[in-house]
This record gives sequence, C-alpha cells and structure tokens, in this order.
Amino acid sequence: MIKLNKNMTVSELVRRLALPAAAVMLLTIPGAFAQEAPKPEGDITSEDEIKQFCTNIADPARDQRYLLQKQDLEKLRADIDTRMAEMDKRKAEYQDWLKRRNDFLKQAEAGLTDIYKNMKPDAAALQLEKANTGIAAAVIMRLGARQSSLILAEMDPEKAAVIANIIASASDPNTSKDPS
Repeated sequence: MIKLNKNMTVSELVRRLALPAAAVMLLTIPGAFAQEAPKPEGDITSEDEIKQFCTNIADPARDQRYLLQKQDLEKLRADIDTRMAEMDKRKAEYQDWLKRRNDFLKQAEAGLTDIYKNMKPDAAALQLEKANTGIAAAVIMRLGARQSSLILAEMDPEKAAVIANIIASASDPNTSKDPS
C-alpha cells in the first residue's frame, strides 16, 4: 500500500501510482507480454511440410524416371534387334541370289554356249527344251540377242516363257528365289 504524505507533490504521487497502474493495465491487455512460443518439434509450417515432402519423394521419383528411361531403352533395343534381324534376312537373301546368279553364269561359261552358238536354232531349241531350265536359260542368255530370239521362237511357248522368266529374274536384284 502506498502511504501518502502531506508534503508529497502531485508529480510524486503520479510517479508512485504510475508504475502500479501501468502494470494493471498491461495485465488486462491480452498478449501484451506474450512472446512467440517456441515451435514444438512435431508442429511444422506448410513450407517446411512442402520441403519435407519433396525431399521424401525425390529418390522414388528419380528411381521411377530411371525405370521409365530403362523401359524406353529396352523398347528401342528390341526395335533395333528386329530391324537387324530383318537386315540379316535380306542380306542372306541377297547373298543367296548373288551365289545362284554367279553359279548360273558359270554353267553357261563352261563351253556350252559355244556349242549352241554353232547349232541351228530349231535343233538348239529341241535340246534346250529337254535340258535343265536353269542351264537352258544360262545358255540362251549368253548367246547373242538374235540367235536367242530364234531359239526361243522354236521352243514350246510354255518352256520359252519359263526360261524368259528365269533370265528376267537373273537381272532383277529384288529376286532371291528360283522361279522354276
């Protein structure tokens, strides 16, 4: 309790009463002495929550990205393997065609061409009709155009057509199968 003197001035009285009055006033104002309470460890802000979420999913997201890239690479590898198999198949067909063509030309070079070159067209046609169609086609192909046409004109039309197809396919690079 504050004792008042008769000799006390008004300013001294105000000074003595000011401090308790200020204390009462501050106590009545909510949050006047409030300090920011420290955050409990379990309580996090939304920004912290976002950072934590991003940190938690970074490794699984990277793993998923790598998995998708790996799957894409495997698909591309399978596509390349398929194309390589197709290229190998076509290469084998081409090599087969080239081998048969070279064999075909060698058969005609064995002196057989010279024999038929000196024969009459009707006699050559009769013999070539009975010969292997591949050999007949090789011989006719090695003869001159005039003599070949005379021999083919003397042959059976079906046999002449088969021989003409063989000759035509020998010059076609897309053909790899024997037409006879």
